[in-house]
Amino acid sequence: MALHIKVFPFNPFQENTYIVYDDKKNCVIIDPGCYEREEEDELLSFINDNYLIPCALLNTHAHIDHVLGNSFVQENFKLDYYLHEEDVKTLNAVTNYAHLYGFQGYKVSPQPTTILKGGEKLVFGDIELDVYFTPGHAPGHVVFYNKENKFVINGDVLFRGSYGRVDLPGGSMEILKKTIAEVMFQFPDDTTIYCGHGPSTTIGIEKRSNHILHELVN
Repeated sequence: MALHIKVFPFNPFQENTYIVYDDKKNCVIIDPGCYEREEEDELLSFINDNYLIPCALLNTHAHIDHVLGNSFVQENFKLDYYLHEEDVKTLNAVTNYAHLYGFQGYKVSPQPTTILKGGEKLVFGDIELDVYFTPGHAPGHVVFYNKENKFVINGDVLFRGSYGRVDLPGGSMEILKKTIAEVMFQFPDDTTIYCGHGPSTTIGIEKRSNHILHELVN
């Protein structure tokens, strides 16, 4: 089944918020980073204007830029909220430092209703997403992979020509390299990588041209 993907670059970090939806109008909201009222309105208008039916809230991980809109989404739709068990601590820490990044108006995210461990298959209408545990950038990072449509919503694991930072609490360069080699680079080369920041890329492009990770494929 063909799926559709809409991306919204939100908040000062230009974090990519994703809506994945099927032809029956079912949708999932991934990493809502909307913070300003205009951003919230943009997300809500897209859902309403396209008559979408939100089915779930998913977080690849719980750094502040990826969860700023969790509360807004839940206030409006009251969805099942999915987060990996190892990132609940990351989520709860946001309230302690949000003001340091200028987000004095941060609305505290609700707690996840469904805890992920990795290995799950999530199904919402015709949307099927396989969950892969991908730590390194964050201790409980996951990616959401759809084999049929050849894409992965990869949060902050890989970027075009780069990779997620590892200097935040719970980050590890050694673990991130292992994740990229053993999980990400096992997807087919024609898999589109939808990144947490910046433009999309493909597994094949990163294998060939991401010099920072060159050692992983040689």
